[in-house]
Amino acid sequence: MTNVTVEDIPAQPSMLKEHWGGLVFLVFVILAILWSLLRVITWMGDEEQLPLSQIIVQGELEHLTPLEVRNAVLQLGGLNSFMIQDVDDIHSAISALPWVANVAVRKQWPDTIKVNVTEYQPQAVWNGSFLLDVGGDVFGADPAEVKNLGLVSLHGPAGSEKEVLESWREMRGILAPTKLEIAALALNERRSWRIVTRDGVRIELGRESRNERLKRFVALLDDFKSTDRAIQYVDLRYDTGAAVGWKAPEVEASDENT
Repeated sequence: MTNVTVEDIPAQPSMLKEHWGGLVFLVFVILAILWSLLRVITWMGDEEQLPLSQIIVQGELEHLTPLEVRNAVLQLGGLNSFMIQDVDDIHSAISALPWVANVAVRKQWPDTIKVNVTEYQPQAVWNGSFLLDVGGDVFGADPAEVKNLGLVSLHGPAGSEKEVLESWREMRGILAPTKLEIAALALNERRSWRIVTRDGVRIELGRESRNERLKRFVALLDDFKSTDRAIQYVDLRYDTGAAVGWKAPEVEASDENT
């Protein structure tokens, strides 16, 4: 019987060359891809390649102007290229404007920023220095800008904005049959309510049952008017009835013959 011995066969030089050649080629391909990506990123970040040159402002603007919105964006120090401009920065800059309730920012190929602005809708002056929108949110626009709107003046402790606004709406409805309009409504730290009408009548409602007391005022108003005297204040902080203060009669100046 013949024994067969299997001996290791040494690698051929041609196989080693093919192995190293493939590895070198792979490294070359990877480096080429990385170089290409770097070139693309550099090109994308170059302001001269895709510069943003237009800002389009959309939305129903009554208190802001498109120029004010654009200036807020430009104060960032200029726009970057289309690819790297961060719209969050633009969003923050526009949101800081006092009349802006909401803003949407998007880029439009190849060179445009589109901005859609929603303004606050002023409903009342708050504590003399701020404004309330229809939802009872405070915003920092100057009340003098809307002086011509004749907004009601609301006052109250911090955090009571929505409560006071809703109370004003309720009380306005109760007073509607009398044609009296509320010029100011105040809630003090002791949670006592006071109304001042546009013709200067002060109505003290106290802390409890404010709407029921105001309805009592409406029921008594005809009796007050029958006196033909001008009301200065009505104090309803009683279980029944009311205390009434009258304005002093106006003294008519008489002509003197000299």
